[in-house]
This record gives sequence, structure tokens and C-alpha cells, in this order.
Amino acid sequence: MNLVERAGLALLHRMDPERAHALSLLALQTGLAPLPGPVSSPRLATTLAGLPLLNPVGLAAGYDKNATAIAPLSRAGFGFVEVGAATPLPQPGNPKPRLFRLTEDRAAINRFGFNNDGMTAIGLRLSQRKRGPVPVGLNLGANKTSDNRAADFTRVLAHCGPHVDFATVNVSSPNTERLRDLQGPAALTALLAGVMDARSSLATAIPVFLKIAPDLTDDDLAQIVEVSLASGIAGIIATNTTLNRDGLKSQHKAEAGGLSGAPLFERSTRVLARLSQLTDGKLPLIGVGGISTAEQAYAKITAGASAVQLYTAMVYQGLSVAAHIARGLDQLLARDGHATVAAAIGTRRTAWL
Repeated sequence: MNLVERAGLALLHRMDPERAHALSLLALQTGLAPLPGPVSSPRLATTLAGLPLLNPVGLAAGYDKNATAIAPLSRAGFGFVEVGAATPLPQPGNPKPRLFRLTEDRAAINRFGFNNDGMTAIGLRLSQRKRGPVPVGLNLGANKTSDNRAADFTRVLAHCGPHVDFATVNVSSPNTERLRDLQGPAALTALLAGVMDARSSLATAIPVFLKIAPDLTDDDLAQIVEVSLASGIAGIIATNTTLNRDGLKSQHKAEAGGLSGAPLFERSTRVLARLSQLTDGKLPLIGVGGISTAEQAYAKITAGASAVQLYTAMVYQGLSVAAHIARGLDQLLARDGHATVAAAIGTRRTAWL
């Protein structure tokens, strides 16, 4: 992190977290944020469900909810970018305050509640983007007041699918009441059937991923894998934020919402390793949760991930963290004699089981 970025972060941390989030996006949109450009190497270049990636370090959904900063984010060192979540209708989300920094824990708690501009506005922005070497995906969500939340995912995919490179079914946010109920086998089977039907109507059959919660039992995970394999989805993202609060120090630890950042790393990596064992290479996995260093990204990959995503690390390390992690990952792969990312996937999975 350079002095300019360090000063910018110090200024943002004096502000309300949600206002700071908005200002960081504005800095990107106006060209004020320094960007490293693409980061790649023969070792880092890989594929994810058929998508070519310059490197396996992606941006998780939730940062650019409304797809307003796609172009600069694609120059920030990420190998792929996920925007959203988008719902059929615009919605304001939950009352403020709804975002909290847990500085002592290097974490955050949010209870946004899928605040977004809706699929029409987001779809228009996606349709106007200039496509490049960094794949852009959309996180699909459901409106809080919807009578048929499963159908909402299908509607958003049908509307926005032609303008993205992949899509994610998000049934794991803890901030929309009863949304996680859709992770049950019967509900998930029906939901994914509808989503895959919508996908089949697109001119290009983009990969569809499923994002799951970290607060699931082994039996839950086994059922999700069974449904996922039967549905034809492209892979699983593990994991979303957690409701667990063990070991936190911050004054905000009791706030309602999903916890992300450093405390989630071990929990999410154990879920990832278990999914890797259950899928036995049949589905690519994306590891998310608590990544802030190259070593942690590498740990996710060796636990079974084909690629990783981060978000909360940017709160504490700035935008340069993506490029820093990607370059460090390249060095770790070389150190251990791996010619490619793919060669390292799952090589240390048993350590997490």
C-alpha cells in the first residue's frame, strides 16, 4: 500500500462506513483511485467453469452493487468481478446504520438487505459496458416483499443474463428474512430448475454458480452438493457471511447481520474443503471468506478452490490488495513447484477436514 492509498484509507475510516463505501466507488468512477492494471502470468492464468481468467483472484458481490464501476474495477488487478446483488424491483434495503467496521477483528458486519437499483437499471449499465479480458458476473437476489422469491432469481437472470459472463444464485444472505430457507433440498431443487431453464433461453449459456452460507451442517452440505450436481450448475461459491460471533472483540460484535473478514477465514475454509471432498472434482469451487493475504488465497486453493474472491480486505488494505495477493500467489505457486493454479487445487485439503 503506497502513501496516497494509506492516507485515503485513513480518511475513509474517519467516516461512517456506508458513506466511505460510496466515496470509494466515486473515486473509482472519477479516476481518482490509482489502479495497477491487469495482473497475470503463465502460472496465474487459469479457467473457471470455462471462463478464462488472467488470475484466480476475484471481487465478491456487494461492493459494486449497482454495476457503476465495472470498468475501473476491471483494471484493479482482479481476475474476475462480480456485481450486485440485483433484484427484480429496486429496493432501499434495511434501515441505516447497516454497515459496521470491527477494526480490532479486521472484520465487518452488514445488514444491507439487498439495497439496489433493480434489474432494469443494472441491466442497462451491464449492456453498455465494454467487454474485456476480465469476466463480469451478476449476483442474483430476491425482493424482500416478493410473493415468489424463487421466481425473482429467474427474472433477473432472464433480463440481465445476456450482458454478463456468469451469474450467481444468492440464497445465503442472512439479511433478507427466510432467504436462507431456499438452501433446503426441495426448495433449492425447484429454484435451480427455474434458473437453469432461464439460462437455457439465453443466446450464450453462461455459467451459473450457487453461493452458500458458512453456517451449515455436514448433512446440509451433502444435500446441497447432491442438488447442485443434479441441477447442472457450474459450481459453488463458499461462502457468504456468517451469523457466528465467536471470539470477537469489537464494540459492534452484537450488531445483527452477516459477519465478514478475518474471523470467517477458518470456518469458510473448512466448509470449502468439505465441499471439495463431497464434489470430488465434479464442480469447481470458489473460495470466499477472510482472505487478506496471498497465503490465505493459496490456502483456499489448496483446500479445493479453483478461484477465490475477496471484499472486506479492501476496507483495511485498499484496492491494491487484489494485485498484491495475485502477485504473492504467483510466488507461492512457484515456490511449491506448481506450474499452474490448477495443479495446486486441493493439494492440502485434508488439513482442513
